[in-house]
Amino acid sequence: MFIKDIFNSKKPVLSFEIFPPKQESKVEEVEKAVKEMANLPIDYMSVTYGAGGSNSKNTARIASYMKDNLSVTSLAHLTCVANTKDDIENILNEYKSLGIENILALRGDKPRDYDGELFPGYSHASELAEAIKKHGCFCVGGACYPECHPDSPNIDVDIENLKNKVDAGVDFLVTQMFFDNNAFYNFRDKMIKKGINVPVTAGIMPLTNAGQIQRMAILSGGASMPSKFMKMISRYEDNPAALKQAGIAYAVDQIIELVSNDIDGIHLYTMNKPETAEKIVTVINSLF
Repeated sequence: MFIKDIFNSKKPVLSFEIFPPKQESKVEEVEKAVKEMANLPIDYMSVTYGAGGSNSKNTARIASYMKDNLSVTSLAHLTCVANTKDDIENILNEYKSLGIENILALRGDKPRDYDGELFPGYSHASELAEAIKKHGCFCVGGACYPECHPDSPNIDVDIENLKNKVDAGVDFLVTQMFFDNNAFYNFRDKMIKKGINVPVTAGIMPLTNAGQIQRMAILSGGASMPSKFMKMISRYEDNPAALKQAGIAYAVDQIIELVSNDIDGIHLYTMNKPETAEKIVTVINSLF
């Protein structure tokens, strides 16, 4: 099922993100987590794509496993980084052969210790989205940064680039994680003024341990952390159980407020943790 059709039939939409392992021996472990999360009332799950395609085969495998074995609509990621146009064509053919219908088109970041040509095929996600659409038979998603892409000089330029991406064929957008809902609302207003009218789903990552803090800052592209969030970390960082409970509660509060303000969807960055996803969904399920 095309994800754009899910957005057309209901709102808000609820989705999860999982990442495949780099080691083949760990695939079954991830599939087990996916199976547990598939029992929750969600609309689709996305599967990340390793930098430079380091685990791209597992992306395809897990995305097709969701669809074929669990009857869950899947969204497979695809990046420009280290992929030639022929590489992209081959991956698209593989996705099509597996019946994968939804792709998240990303520029991607430089892989660690990579010294080859960074963008041998396409330099921007808009170019990749256009190529996927020309290939046919795919619904295409795109990423966006509520507080500006780290490589953009300012938010206005970033919104202009986002408009180009949507004009190239992106059917819906997923935000990077953010912790300040007001930043998202300001971003949404700017998109509307620019004429960007595709569904936008908000990316939320619950903080469940102190070790996540630095990683969250990197993955979010430098999203601001409100004083309420920082006070929570300061108060509970030496108490793992309390920090996990408080982090989940913070994410739940974010989601409730976003849904109350007519969000198109919520995308949970689950970090492959079914128990965390279940705790959140148990509280918010009636909102969806």
